[in-house]
Amino acid sequence: MLIAAAFVIAIGFGLVAPILPQFAQSFDVGVTAASVIVSAFALTRLLFAPAGGWLVEKLGERPVYIVGLLIVALSTAACAFAGDYWQLLVFRGLGGIGSTMFTVSAMGLIVRLAPPSIRGRVSGAYATAFLLGSIGGPIIGGLLAGLGLRIPFLVYAAALLVASAVVFFQLKGTSLADRQAGLGAAPLTVGQAVRDSAYRAALVSSFANGWSSFGIRMALVPLFATAVLSAGPQIAGISLAFFAAGTALALTVSGRLADTVGRKPLVITGLLVNGAAMAALGFSGDVYVFLAICVVGGIGTGLLNPAQQAAVADVIGNGRSGGKVLAAFQMSSDLGAIFGPIVAGVIIDRLFVGSYDLAFVVTGALAVVSAAVWIGSRETLPRQAPAAPPA
Repeated sequence: MLIAAAFVIAIGFGLVAPILPQFAQSFDVGVTAASVIVSAFALTRLLFAPAGGWLVEKLGERPVYIVGLLIVALSTAACAFAGDYWQLLVFRGLGGIGSTMFTVSAMGLIVRLAPPSIRGRVSGAYATAFLLGSIGGPIIGGLLAGLGLRIPFLVYAAALLVASAVVFFQLKGTSLADRQAGLGAAPLTVGQAVRDSAYRAALVSSFANGWSSFGIRMALVPLFATAVLSAGPQIAGISLAFFAAGTALALTVSGRLADTVGRKPLVITGLLVNGAAMAALGFSGDVYVFLAICVVGGIGTGLLNPAQQAAVADVIGNGRSGGKVLAAFQMSSDLGAIFGPIVAGVIIDRLFVGSYDLAFVVTGALAVVSAAVWIGSRETLPRQAPAAPPA
């Protein structure tokens, strides 16, 4: 049910993502202000993340998940009726509260139920469903933009209502709402988790991934397509779909590799591939090269995410709650999503006017630094002891 809901959510999110910066600019604001619209969503996710982890531990995953989806649905519908930039900023920001609620609850459930030997594949399956929706969503969103920039928001709100209904009716009466399920040991605290080198590395790479995948990709890539390549909103939507397609392609093998080769090699490879692609985006001279690089960047993300999430799950383990640890992991990604678009906007609007290439290079450099941190961390994949030789 979570996988099905993730697909529906991703379809809706993909409808809005390619047109959100352009919708903000329709209120006569610059690149920085348009990028802040993306950052506002991440900012409220960041601020509410500790409360989201607490709610999951107190109320259970299912109610927190459903209420979170409903909050995002209402705020997204309100965005369609925004009368000025500031209303859009407030409505979009409020959606971050609901987003962090269903994100933390879904992550907590995956950690609790997935056996250590297949955590990479479980994370990959969940991410694949989300990415399959993300492939079609931006394409549909770009086409719907021709009917008006407000229409995709209403369609997204409807998609979230569908996802809420799926989870409510199909999981009604299950143990997902049991707040005591899986609490066989004392909850893992953030202070305990940061003593683990793998968790510290995951926080750094999560920040870099949030900066690149949720910040720069959503805010700067569509603007680059329209401002530098002189492409319309359709190409902006297609570029996000190409990113998603590259990620989906990598997810067909990355989860299994994370469960066999190890978490660490996949994370490092994913960071380097994504970083190289993001640095190269600013130098793409035409639409075809631009779209090809988007695919490569998506492949890097697909290699990174299942292994990174599995490593965090390894640190927490199945027998105890880690709601606050998961919230801190999400917060690091949201911090990246906040600062990425803002820093890029300042570079382009203030420091080096029109320097999209420099903004993309900074993004790539951050990914390389994160890979270096992972090199010094431990491998978390549990290794089974070899069978004893026959007597």
